[in-house]
Order: sequence, then C-alpha cells, then structure tokens
Amino acid sequence: MRYRLVSIIVKFLLRLLRACRFFWRVDLSLILTNNIERTLSLPGKLPFAGIPATPIKSLEQWLEKLHPLDSGLPMRRLGPSGDGGYLVPDDLNGIVACFSPGVNDVAGFELDCANLGMEVYMADASVECPPIVDSRFHFQKKFVGAVTEGLFCTLEDWVRNALPQRDGDLLLQMDIEGYEYETLLATSADTLKRFRIIVIEFHELEYLYCAPLFSLYRKIFEKLLQTHACVHIHPNNMCPAISVSGVELPSLAEFTFLRRDRISGSEFATTFPHLLDRDNTDKQHLALPKTLFRSGAVNDAPHESVCHQSRKSLKEVYIGAPGRFWGWPQARDGRILHQPDRMVQTPPCAAI
Repeated sequence: MRYRLVSIIVKFLLRLLRACRFFWRVDLSLILTNNIERTLSLPGKLPFAGIPATPIKSLEQWLEKLHPLDSGLPMRRLGPSGDGGYLVPDDLNGIVACFSPGVNDVAGFELDCANLGMEVYMADASVECPPIVDSRFHFQKKFVGAVTEGLFCTLEDWVRNALPQRDGDLLLQMDIEGYEYETLLATSADTLKRFRIIVIEFHELEYLYCAPLFSLYRKIFEKLLQTHACVHIHPNNMCPAISVSGVELPSLAEFTFLRRDRISGSEFATTFPHLLDRDNTDKQHLALPKTLFRSGAVNDAPHESVCHQSRKSLKEVYIGAPGRFWGWPQARDGRILHQPDRMVQTPPCAAI
C-alpha cells in the first residue's frame, strides 16, 4: 500500500512540474510511463525500495575478477587522442578483420586498423554511412543486438555473413550504448574466441549495485572471462563515478580484453592510468576507482571521481538531469521508449 501511495505522490508532483516553463524540455511523459518504479527502487537510498541491493561484499569479491592483468605485451593506442581512441595490446599481427558496431562522427580507430592491414566491418542503423570513405570499410545499416530481426542483427550472424569462408583472428571494438550486454549473451563462445582482442565500452555500470541486474551482468562478464582476460580499464569521464557503501564505480568504462592463449603470465597490471590513456571529454579527470585494480598498483592521477559540478548521489544521477530519459537500458527501436522515431538516444550523463 505504501508503495502505491508514494508512487501516486511522485506522479502527481511530476505532473505539476510539467506546467513549469523550466521543465518544458524534459520528457516527463517518459519518466511517468517508464521510470516511476526505478526511481522508487534505488538500492540503499530509499526505505521503501522494492528491488534488493547487491551485497557489497559480494560485489567487491566479484570485481576482483575484472582486475586487469599484465599481458606481457606493451599497449598501444588506436584512434584519436580522446573519445573514440582505445588502448590495445601490441599483438595485432595476423588479425584479418576488425568488427566495429556503433558508428560515431569519428573513425580514427577503424582507420588505424585498416592501415594495419585489416578489413573493417561497421554497423549502425542510426547513420547513413561512416564518417570516412574508405574502400577497406564495409558498412551495414543495422544495429547489433540479441536477435536478427528488422533493424537488428546478432554479432554471430554478422561475422558469419561477412566472413563466410575466411579463417583468422579478429578484433572487436564495440560501443553500442548499452546493447553490449544482450549482444554478448547472444554470442557463442566459438565466435567470441575468434576475437583475439575485444574492446568494449560498458554502460550503466551503476546497475551492479542492484541485485537482479548484478546477477545478469555477472553472467555476461563471466562468459567473456572464460575465453579472455581483462588487460586494461579506462573510465569515461563523461559521467561521475558513483559510490555506495564505500564501493565506487564509474558509470561508463572502456574495457580491453585479450584472449587467454595470448597471455604469457598471471601478474596484475600495476600502473593506472596508462601513459597513453586520454580523457574522453574536457570535464574533470576521472581516475580509475580502486575497486577495479589490484591492491598495490599505482594510480598516479589525482583521484577525482566526480565531474566538475560535484559528487552526485545515486538519486541525483538518476533523476537530477533535465532532458534525459531515466529508465531501463534504452531501446533504439523504441521497444521500451514507445517512440519508434527515436533512433538516436542521448548518451548517458550527457546532460550532467
């Protein structure tokens, strides 16, 4: 009964806000339709939260599996000095193709891969073509997700159709605004093993504090860790880090994985950030939280885990920024938003 009462009160207050000129640009109808329950379920913040929080000890122990290993290989940067550039192990000889779902207004990473002799396959239904015209680029106007249907295709089908009779190691670079989770779940271990190097920007890592989604995220990462090991993590400073019960996580982070048969040792990486790491935006630097590297490693950067506006609590991060939809991971085809014309979504924390 109290949940329903609080929900009614929140809905009433949000409808009052719609009459204010200041909030005209805020899509409150989406908040009312899709987000009331999430707003009421922030773990550890509200006494009437209906979704259980992840036990902090369990979260800390599991995060240790993601601590970057020292691959025994030097790292090199592919792409620009900023957003769109990523660090990979210098183990690129013999990689025949790069698959890069998610096309932005820069393609420096893909161009560097092409210059190393790789064929480059790109996919994104929200753009008409890559920002660079190059004969080595092969583009399809589709999103990558859990099923092959309509505007979507699976990574499995994409690789099979693009390289039907070609062997050789591949490279995967994926930044698809939250769809990385379902994409990895739908990809077989055999296909994942074809990728010698995997670079993924993982979104909405704050969901790890929520027990049901922690269980899902954990299975996805553990599936990937069966064949690959994490060798580098770079937090994206577009968003502030979030801290719950002393465990701090970035909302967005770029993970680099190397297939385990290419790793010579079992030591952990010792220095963060890497000399080749660069901030994604001109916001305040975001250091890698200590929960994501092994104790004893050196973090040379000043540990400022918030954007320049101020540290934000979970509640402020979720509902404090106008002009954004705060709900479950957003479907680019409108399945959750109920607005099929919204093919491109505002990046997480873009309004903060």
